This record gives sequence, structure tokens and C-alpha cells, in this order.
Amino acid sequence: MSPTDPPAGPPADSQAEPAAAPPVPVLHALTVPLSALGADAGAAPDLRELLVGPDLLTWTVDGRGLVAWGRTAEHTVRGADRFTAARVWWDDVAAAAVVEDRVGVPGTGLAALGAFTFATSSAVDSGLVVPELLVGRRDDVAWASLVVAVAPGTPFALGTEDVAAAWVRRLGSAPGRAPARAEAPAPDAVVRLSPGTLGEHEWREAVREGVERIRAGRMDKLVLARDVVARTDAALDAVAVVRDLARRYDQCWTYCVGLGGSPSGAGRLMGATPEMLVRVLDGVAHARVLAGTLDRDAAPPGEDPHEYAARVLGESEKQQHEHGFAIDSLEASLAPYTDAVTTSPEPFILELPNVWHLASDVTAALRPGPAGDPPSSLELAEALHPTAAVCGTPTAVAAATIPELEQMDRGLYAGPVGWLDAAGNGDWGIALRGAVQEDERTVRLYAGCGIVAASDPESELAETWAKLRPMLQALGQRAAGAPERLVPAPGLSAG
Repeated sequence: MSPTDPPAGPPADSQAEPAAAPPVPVLHALTVPLSALGADAGAAPDLRELLVGPDLLTWTVDGRGLVAWGRTAEHTVRGADRFTAARVWWDDVAAAAVVEDRVGVPGTGLAALGAFTFATSSAVDSGLVVPELLVGRRDDVAWASLVVAVAPGTPFALGTEDVAAAWVRRLGSAPGRAPARAEAPAPDAVVRLSPGTLGEHEWREAVREGVERIRAGRMDKLVLARDVVARTDAALDAVAVVRDLARRYDQCWTYCVGLGGSPSGAGRLMGATPEMLVRVLDGVAHARVLAGTLDRDAAPPGEDPHEYAARVLGESEKQQHEHGFAIDSLEASLAPYTDAVTTSPEPFILELPNVWHLASDVTAALRPGPAGDPPSSLELAEALHPTAAVCGTPTAVAAATIPELEQMDRGLYAGPVGWLDAAGNGDWGIALRGAVQEDERTVRLYAGCGIVAASDPESELAETWAKLRPMLQALGQRAAGAPERLVPAPGLSAG
């Protein structure tokens, strides 16, 4: 076994008692400035240039964030205690690790990317992945981290030359340099859409039922999602999809996390979310709340689009009502961890290529816990999830209603996705505007809407198509710039 190989697990035995948790791997990590690998010390890289490779993991916004490859260690969990089980594993891994960090900013040293299911009852795995090679950028600081697993007690040390060698092996370019991508024109391909769990008619009926329950006083708000299946006639280039999202939606957090490392890509979660569930940096929590959506294609010809968005979203009682539920939900969940929550005085209009949103930014200085440390980003992600923006109000009633009306397991959709480091820093967004890959040619896309008493099923359906647009655009994008060719199945419109 080489130092980079994760420890082997025990053999499967269907007749045996459930196996004990595998021993915590001993990880060695080295973080060096990117300039130590030959990169220009005065120019921080655009991480979108590094989005390559079949085992890509990423969390980026506007060319900053984290891009990683490989999996030195991984832990998957399910059930109501999935966050707690992942935190315990991560704390044990961090405590046993040997780390040399020559940069010292959030995200350096030992770090993991992860994704967690929306519902406690989901049959889909949640978990954390510690990548082998990670490249990060925060403001003008850029770094590379290498992590390997070794047998306990084995003398071992990492050097800059090991990080450089991993870069060459993973990216195929000189250390510290972005790989050249001289892409040949791709053959024209078709993306075929078919209904998911519910067709459009059935989903509109689910919305009507949700509105009736809200008007009957059983809930104040309910978020209902639907799925659409997209199949390509050629093998899906998931990395090209992620690159397109990162370029086109540069104000969103582009994510790609795969648990299990399936060669077919099955289980890979990817998308570009505009919503930050929680960011924790040096004991301060930050969040961005979105609730209230307007399709940019709906702007009337001749009217200034910005004035249109401000009028429709800013003056809509329905949209303001929906946004207020989301803010109240977040503030209530943060209350046990802070003495004060600061929120945008008024919601602002967030402009994305496909939609406008009502948005508010929230900040809170975190109160230290019994051990003197503030809560970690993953602990806060558990405390805040699910927000009213993706579930409803009251939370328990809405959460019980969602699977009844949607008739599907959301899996990783609308759950937390992001990263954390050994110091507790991290970003956790909500897995929106995305899809889950099912095999080499199939992805399942998801989109949802906040339902309140004034909701109209037809308008909500149109809103889901607007929210599906980022993934549909990325699936239809071709290296040679060929136009999209989306072929809906009978009874399914493409908006």
C-alpha cells in the first residue's frame, strides 16, 4: 500500500454482526503557498481555470474558493444523526492528523468537502471527503495542500516536491500552472428531457393541495420541489457542465461533490447555488437568505428590467411575506449561538442571469461554547437546516408534508453542501440550481418554489423552469459553441 492509499476496510460479510466503525486514518497534510510551486507570486489564479479531471471536487465563486482532486479519506453517514456522526469522525481525523500549514488562512491545512441530505429519512448517503490535492484561493492568497494517509507510527514527511508531483499527476501541467485546454469541437448532441417523479399536471395539483392546507391554517409556508430527468446521447462531460456553471453564474457558489467515487459518476452532486446557508470564518457566521423569485424573461419589452424587478419583488406582498418567513427562521435558529444577529435593513434585489431574487445578508458573532471555542461551520449547518427557504413554516409540519406531496426522496437536493477545515471554518451552501448524476448519460435535475396562500400553481411551475435553466444551459453547452438542443418528452415543456 502506498502512503496515498486509504486504509482498506474489512471484508463484507452479510452474516456477521454490524461492523464497528473503521479506525480513524492517520493523515499527513502539507499546505504551501502557490508561489512555492512556481506560480506568479503577484497574481492569484482564477480557480475556474483548474476545473479539470474526472474526480473533481469544487466549491468556487467568481474564481475563488477550493478546487480538489482524489479522495484520501471519506466517511458516509445516514439518518437523523448524520451531521453529528460526520462531526465526530472529522474531529477524530483532525486530532490524529499531522499537519504543516505554511499559509494559515481558512481552508488551509486539513480540509474536507461534503454534502448532506435534505431529510433525515433519505436513503441517500451524506458525508465528507478529504481530497488528496486541494488548491485554494481567498482574496489574493493562493495555496496548494497535499494530504496522504499513512499507517499509524510510520515515519513520514511531506515536502514541497511532493505537492508539485501531485499537481503534475492530477493536472498534467507544470506545478502552479493551469493546464492547457485545447478542446476539440464536440460532436453535436441531444439532451432529452422526461418527467421525474411527478409530471407537470401532478405537480400543479400538489401545489393546489399545499395552498389549500396553508389557507386552512395548517402551515404558513411550504416549499415544494420537482425533478426532471435529462439524458444525453453521448457520455456526459460533468466537468464541462461545472465549468459552464462557474463561468455563467459567477455570483453563485459552484459546487461538485461525489461520495463513493463511482466510475460512472453516479451520485455526483453539481450545481451553482445563490444561497449561502452559513459561512463561519474566525468565529463569525455569515448567511445569505433568498426567498422571492422573478424570472428575468418575464420583464416586459420597453421597461427598464431593474425597475421592473424592484417593482414586482419589492412591492409584492406575497414575495415580501415569503422572504420574511425565511429571515425569521434563520434568526430563530441562530439565537442559541449568538447574542446579536445583524440583518440587511431591507431586502435587496440579487440579479442572476436567469432570475432576480429578494435577498438579505445576515451576520452574527458566535458565542464560545463550554470548551471556549465557537461552534464549527458544520454544527451551525445542522442547526440552521432546513430553513424556511427550502422547507416551510412551521418546520416540522412542512417537513412532514413535503414527501407526501412531492412523492420523492429529495436526496442531496436542498441539503447543505460545502467545506470545512480543522479549525471549524467553512462554507455551507444550500444545494440548489443543481442536479445529481445517475449514470454516464443521465442526470436528475431539481427545482422548487415557496408556496404561500396567494400562490398560483401555473406561476409556480413557470418558476421551476426558470430555476432549472442554469443546469439546462450547462447541459446544452458545447465546447465548440453549438447551440442547445433540448428535446422535451411528450407532455413536458422546456419553459
